[in-house]
Amino acid sequence: MDTTSNEHKWKILAALAGVVLMASLIFSSAAVVLPDIVREFKISFAAGQWVLLSYTLAQTSIMPIVGRLGDMFGKRPVFLGGTIAFMVTSVLPGLAPTIELMLFFRVLQAVGAAFAIALNYGIVIETFSPSERGKALGAFGAIFAAGSILGPMISGFVLGALSWRWIFFVGQPLSLISLILAWRYLPQSRPAGRQSFDWSGSFLLFSGLLTLMLYLTFGSGLGFISPFMLGLLAVSVFAIWQFVRNEARVRAPLLDLSLFRNSQFSVCLSIRILTNVAIGGLWFLFPFYLVDILLIDPVLAGILLTVFWVIFGVAVLVSGALTDRFGFRLIASIGLFILGLGCFTVSTLSAASSAADFILRVAPIALGFGIAHSPTDSAVMGSVPRDRLGIASGTNTISRFLGRTAGVAALGALWASRVRANAGSDFSGVVTEAAAPAQIAGLQSVAVAALALVGVTLALIAWESLSSRSAARPAQQPS
Repeated sequence: MDTTSNEHKWKILAALAGVVLMASLIFSSAAVVLPDIVREFKISFAAGQWVLLSYTLAQTSIMPIVGRLGDMFGKRPVFLGGTIAFMVTSVLPGLAPTIELMLFFRVLQAVGAAFAIALNYGIVIETFSPSERGKALGAFGAIFAAGSILGPMISGFVLGALSWRWIFFVGQPLSLISLILAWRYLPQSRPAGRQSFDWSGSFLLFSGLLTLMLYLTFGSGLGFISPFMLGLLAVSVFAIWQFVRNEARVRAPLLDLSLFRNSQFSVCLSIRILTNVAIGGLWFLFPFYLVDILLIDPVLAGILLTVFWVIFGVAVLVSGALTDRFGFRLIASIGLFILGLGCFTVSTLSAASSAADFILRVAPIALGFGIAHSPTDSAVMGSVPRDRLGIASGTNTISRFLGRTAGVAALGALWASRVRANAGSDFSGVVTEAAAPAQIAGLQSVAVAALALVGVTLALIAWESLSSRSAARPAQQPS
């Protein structure tokens, strides 16, 4: 390990933390001020959603490309350039005079954010020894949770004192601190030899991910089996299939498919996707339950949901340290078991539940998700060779975005179908206006589906544990 990197490891982590916190603040704040953006530009809410969607779609689609560039040119220049780009492009949406320019600037901001955060996991692995990686990655999760908590609070202050445009300006000092620390302490680690870039693979993967995200995002509204949406899905499947074929024959692939032969990498990446599917679907439905069923004031509902991130932030910090001591399998298994317990308790919510009942049932979900977060992060990144840390970091980050998006799409569609089924054959209105028993039945079905997904993750980690023990057991000598 680079001794300079090790000597200044916590300063390097602080540099990474600044841009992660800024990205989290902006992401969570943009959702809060969306109604003000819709009013100012005099657009429909559906059009206003693109303020959020354009950012997520662009960032997710470009992550693997950024990861490969980090492996080619070194993580320092990509991180520094990305931080500068993120600082500059984050100002632009706040200056946009039209919604068209607003969306264009949000795409530019997403690209800058991708370059600034896609390599962070890889930098942590290079900087920290194996005995401290869990703690460092746990700190990352806690920082993201802090941004999710502070973002709505800062947005409320900004909207009260200034205007929505200022949410794109307030995070600049964080990126500036990150830039200064990274310039001073982040070491050069450019690979030796000439590296080539897989242009065809980049185009195919970008196209496949973008069309898949569009399908998952708009499928529930336009119909997953409508001709247009099926066309998007077909393009995505074809592009990803061609990408896999391309990667198998090019000399310098964008994604080394041999990484997936490592059971630890494949299993833990699958766990991250499946748990984020479960969390994405449940998190999407919780506000509807609180406001429409329990008739809780939206401000109080926001405070109740913030408790989720507080518990998650504490859990992810503690689990990081425990992972360093006891290994990822035990801690991840405990976290997944608690997460499953939380899914079961949420399935018992009813119209008679109180705010306290909601917190008590949701708390295990936040606790379990937080406990499982650090060990799976650490296991994914610790299972790849050093020269593939960039693409592994980008892939690891994508798993979160893709899982959450798929969770909202798939579990949201399940909820809507179950609401309609329980509302009766004569119901033809909007599902959010259905009777409380029908909506609760839908939420309970989603909780059971999330529990089933968590069950799959527990089976996967049990299989990986048995496989690793079999591989480590020395072959018996014949007698």
